[in-house]
Amino acid sequence: MAKQSIFGRISTLVRANINALLDQAEDPEKMLDQLVRDYTNSIADAESAIAETIGNLRLLERDHQEDVQAAAEWGNKALAASRKADELRTQGNTADADKFDNLAKIALQRQISAENEAKQAEPTIASQTEVVNKLKDGLNGMKQKLEQLKNKRSELVARAKTAEAQTKVHDAVKSIDVLDPTSELGRFEDKVRRQEALAAGKQELAASSLDAQFNQLDDMGELTEVEARLAQLKAGNGPAQNQQAIDAPSAPYTP
Repeated sequence: MAKQSIFGRISTLVRANINALLDQAEDPEKMLDQLVRDYTNSIADAESAIAETIGNLRLLERDHQEDVQAAAEWGNKALAASRKADELRTQGNTADADKFDNLAKIALQRQISAENEAKQAEPTIASQTEVVNKLKDGLNGMKQKLEQLKNKRSELVARAKTAEAQTKVHDAVKSIDVLDPTSELGRFEDKVRRQEALAAGKQELAASSLDAQFNQLDDMGELTEVEARLAQLKAGNGPAQNQQAIDAPSAPYTP
């Protein structure tokens, strides 16, 4: 039963679908590591059980061979005793002839017993040989599956590292993409544009204030001239005129 249990476990492991197990795993790499450990341990158990089974089979084969040899030897002894009996009976020695005939019968009984034991062992040897061959095939299948697992794990780790590297490169490129408004450079450019707009606004505000100051100066000049003309009226100097017009020399008369 123990041997059949080992054989059943080997068959189950050999038929295991690695891809299906990986699809169901949350962390395929850890799943593969665990499968590698399980397979390695199962292979060690299987090798031990198979070695024991093979040892028992070899013992059966050895006992069978000994029974076959014993049957052959007892057959030869029976033949030798029978011939001796015939020889003695020819010589008229009936008593000794009967004695050797009895020895021949005993030898034949031993031969039959050895042959029966050999025949009884043959079916067991045949079935155990079949089991051992299946166990060996299963063990070889497990070893091949273990290599597939190891290769699959290496492939998966390499792919994971490649994907991680590609993700880092993509993030690095994205961070300097001037067309990407969410990148660091885009945010910095937006900040600069806002600062430039603020400076332009301040300049425009300053220019508006300067224009207002000049307009105020013009208004003050007009008020000053009004005051001057009012003073002239009060002084009785006639209608007030622009002082610049008064001070300007008159053009010479030309007939």
